[in-house]
Amino acid sequence: MKNHKNKIRVGISVGDTNGIGPEIILKTLQKKGLLEFFTPVIFGSTKLFSYYKNTLKITTNVNGVRSADDIVDNKINVVNIWKDNLAIEMGVPTEMSGKYAFESLQAATNALKEEKVDILVTAPINKENIQSEQFSFPGHTEYLENELEGNSLMFMVHDEIKVGLVTNHIPVHEVSAAISRKKIQKKARLIHKSLVQDFQISKPKIAVLGLNPHNGDGGLIGNEEIEKIIPAIEQLTQEGILAFGPFAADSFFGSGEYLNYDAVLAMYHDQGLIPFKNITFGNGVNFTAGLDKIRTSPDHGTAYDIVGQNKAEEISFQQAIFKGIELFKIRTEFFELTENPLQKQDMEMNYNQYSSNDKDVDTEGLKELE
Repeated sequence: MKNHKNKIRVGISVGDTNGIGPEIILKTLQKKGLLEFFTPVIFGSTKLFSYYKNTLKITTNVNGVRSADDIVDNKINVVNIWKDNLAIEMGVPTEMSGKYAFESLQAATNALKEEKVDILVTAPINKENIQSEQFSFPGHTEYLENELEGNSLMFMVHDEIKVGLVTNHIPVHEVSAAISRKKIQKKARLIHKSLVQDFQISKPKIAVLGLNPHNGDGGLIGNEEIEKIIPAIEQLTQEGILAFGPFAADSFFGSGEYLNYDAVLAMYHDQGLIPFKNITFGNGVNFTAGLDKIRTSPDHGTAYDIVGQNKAEEISFQQAIFKGIELFKIRTEFFELTENPLQKQDMEMNYNQYSSNDKDVDTEGLKELE
């Protein structure tokens, strides 16, 4: 991981150009004092942002540059990856808006890999219209796992609750077959590793949810708990990971039991994200843990129904930037400590024993601006 002498550089992909991505980016970056803490690098075009600035009466000043090599600190940099006029149809998902979304993501990811930016924050895409020969993934998480080093974990994070997923964007009827002891163990290890290196929790406690109602009632309404989930928890416990459960998902969140754990491992998308968003909506952050680079995003989608109406709230996107910077600083410090022979002994037991397994199995100033 490169440690810039200059400010942290935050790479930003614009998402679907007909969605609320450009609006929430402009609204976030218009806040006074923000440029004192990081340098924004947006991959899109000044023409795109001029269009939205004029439409929404936003006065955020942007600085167009030809490439990520021309980044200027103390300015909002827009890397012009499109020279022609854009076909913008606010609130309408189109083939072109999906094409633009991919090209922005691709350029931002390449800059991240080349260490021209330190972290990546992605505005929302439409998972349907972005599909092409170059992008055939269910979402950002899977694309970035293909492009970066490591194994990805979709990790929804907030100070009050953190939720990781065993399965991401798959149909509900495929969930049971997609779950295995090995996959549960893999995702739990990734959660543990991230909590140690990214959140400074030395001995994290992880709650594992069951799949079926009432945890299957002893096999009466499902055997996944008996055959897959409980054996996986037992193996994790033997490895020294503090994994507990399985817990019945319905009562686990409603009773506040989640507050007793550092993170929750859910079996499928809606099992984890519905309670997470109910508790944190507008303030949560989607963090792609497990990779060698930091990527975050807001906890919402393209919101076509409010595009161009100046109604989009930028809070979650702002939180995604702040959290990404915080994670970058913590992870940088973690690796510096673990590389120091005099300081790494206490951390080795919590990190090194799991990092070798992962491939085998599957700002204080910033807070004042909120």
